[in-house]
Amino acid sequence: MKFNKAVSSSRRKSRKAHFSAPSSRRRKIMSATLSDELRKKFNVRSMPIRKDDEVQVFRGIHKNRDGKVLEVYRKKYVIHIDHVNRDKNNGASVMLGISPSNVIITKLHLDPDRRSLLGRKNKAAMSKGEKVSQKDVDSAGIELD
Repeated sequence: MKFNKAVSSSRRKSRKAHFSAPSSRRRKIMSATLSDELRKKFNVRSMPIRKDDEVQVFRGIHKNRDGKVLEVYRKKYVIHIDHVNRDKNNGASVMLGISPSNVIITKLHLDPDRRSLLGRKNKAAMSKGEKVSQKDVDSAGIELD
């Protein structure tokens, strides 16, 4: 059942929109869920993944491997994590691309822009009726102006 007449439900058009999306839209698509501790601390479910975040792979062959994000390869919709690589026949080491949907962010790299995003997302959660006290926001270190 279609909810929005302006958006096509055609598989062909959806795939074209996904694979020809600009980098700004790919950033949002390449989001990963936060760990339980971070979810409780910031009251946010997921965040766009970024270089220098620490993640843990929880699906696939490399399950339970963790490391720092070295590169967010938006063109291929994958991320490269340190210590997740493979040796080629000639001895060279190659980084393996992991889908952001298969990882959990265990430590956020916080810069001013990221803090403001957390604040905006937290404010949106509060406006939806979830009970979040000012004490929770203060303990998370987020400024809501």
